[in-house]
Amino acid sequence: MMQSDTAKDEQDGKSKVPAGTAALAKGLTLLDIIADADEPTRFSELLKLSGLPKPTFARILRTLIVFGLVRQDENKGIYTLGPRFMELSHKVWDTFDLTSVAGTELQRLSQELNETVALCRLDNDKALYLDERSGQGLGVRIATGQRVPLHATAAGKALMAFQDPTTLRRLLQNIELTSFTETTITNEEQLQADLTLIRARGYAVSFEEHFQGVNSVAVAITGKEGQPIGSLAILGPSSRMTESLIHPIGRELIAAARRITGVAGAVAISSQPRPRTNATKMNKTLHCVLPWGAQLGESPVWHRDENKLYWVDILKPSVCRFDPKTGQNDSWDIGKLVSAVMPADDGRLLLATQDGLEWFDFASSSLTPFAHPERGIEGNRLNDAKIGPGGSVWVGSMRLDASQPTGGLYRVTSDGSFEVKETGIAVSNGLGWSPDARTFYFVDTVIGVILAYDTAPGTGELSNKRVFATIPESEGRPDGLTVDAEGGVWVAIWDGWRVNRYLPDGSLDRVIDLPVPRPTSVTFGGQDLTTLYITSARTRLPAATLAEAPLSGGVFACTPGETGIANEPFLVKDIQ
Repeated sequence: MMQSDTAKDEQDGKSKVPAGTAALAKGLTLLDIIADADEPTRFSELLKLSGLPKPTFARILRTLIVFGLVRQDENKGIYTLGPRFMELSHKVWDTFDLTSVAGTELQRLSQELNETVALCRLDNDKALYLDERSGQGLGVRIATGQRVPLHATAAGKALMAFQDPTTLRRLLQNIELTSFTETTITNEEQLQADLTLIRARGYAVSFEEHFQGVNSVAVAITGKEGQPIGSLAILGPSSRMTESLIHPIGRELIAAARRITGVAGAVAISSQPRPRTNATKMNKTLHCVLPWGAQLGESPVWHRDENKLYWVDILKPSVCRFDPKTGQNDSWDIGKLVSAVMPADDGRLLLATQDGLEWFDFASSSLTPFAHPERGIEGNRLNDAKIGPGGSVWVGSMRLDASQPTGGLYRVTSDGSFEVKETGIAVSNGLGWSPDARTFYFVDTVIGVILAYDTAPGTGELSNKRVFATIPESEGRPDGLTVDAEGGVWVAIWDGWRVNRYLPDGSLDRVIDLPVPRPTSVTFGGQDLTTLYITSARTRLPAATLAEAPLSGGVFACTPGETGIANEPFLVKDIQ
């Protein structure tokens, strides 16, 4: 908050402060400043932001420290909220009334969206409507006290998805997967896949699964232990609440649920894009070759035998095949999280899904299990994957909500055996090799680093781990990468509106600005491998950002002047 803003707020709020409480109001304002700061604040900065005379400021600050409301780190000279707030928060939870606290958010959402907003909680094997607010005019009407099925409603699925494994197993054993419409999920395996998708996405959706003509979206409201204490849902006619509108609403609901409980949630990756800078480095050849609107486009790979680009939408979830000559994009819904696609030397495709590495058959859209390096590890999923020198699969993993560094890196050979190459990764991402295959690059997105290792071509041996490049959080986070024939490392910068190219020594060589905030991955393609393809995402972007960047979720292409390295296929012919 700037000083001018503080002064204006104080002026606007003077009439609201009871007589004789000016000092208290100043102390509360100071606490707000400390709480809203992105990082611990120093004395001089706090003084400036408060707009108070220094003697008054010093007296108030000392009082707040004495009462444990502010903590002073004398060694570093910084101030943060004190331990007393933690003690008070536990007392708040002891008497927490979800219905009363959520009322303001329900009213605000109903007025802004003009749709029905509902507050729910788990009631045995049903979701119970605790409260609701309806928009003006025609809409969906629900009744407080009504109980609805868990598996067929967004509110119910949001409650299920974030339960601990034991509670979820009990719910799945007790509920009947009754069919209400043609789109109702009546298969437990399919429901499990949908719940995994919900945990990764952060919100649940129901497209006419309970009632024909009614769509809904919902998020879990989590308590102090991280378990859901309720859910917040928006319901509306399918003619108004279309798929293109539901996903931005889901992002708004996540923020609303956090405001209700004051629990920031567990997602470690930022859901707020950085402000866009002037696009002075926009490549003149850059254009959107496929305005697809993917929720989380990823894993572009050029199929040199077909001269087509394969890629995935992790959250659709689907596998796509784009033909640059015709502009046609074929899409196959997978029914479960899919994070990477890799061609094999026998013409088949290998996918990284929530159930491991699986063969995909286009004709039948069927999946056949191949290998799973993390079978039995609950809460994790595979993420980015590529074929390395020698024809083996390299695949990383991550926790579904990116909250803990439980991810790893694996090398999987053609017989399905695997070896662990890295552990303790928060979000494993971009993989690539230098032109001589003696340097391996690997991204850990959450901590913002691109790692480099020495490697022996084709053997999978790694040594001399080091930081190749670091991307400051204020500039975004590194995502997928590729390496060109000159050894340049191209990295998509999530929330950074750009792609960076680094020289082999780790220095930043070039930036390509983009018209979208969330590029996700890059690869070279075209018959001569001179076209750089860039996938992007629109998941969790605020409505204002989507208005500024309507091509989010599209596939972009440019010709930066470098040539790529041909992708290796997965070698399986030698074992058949």
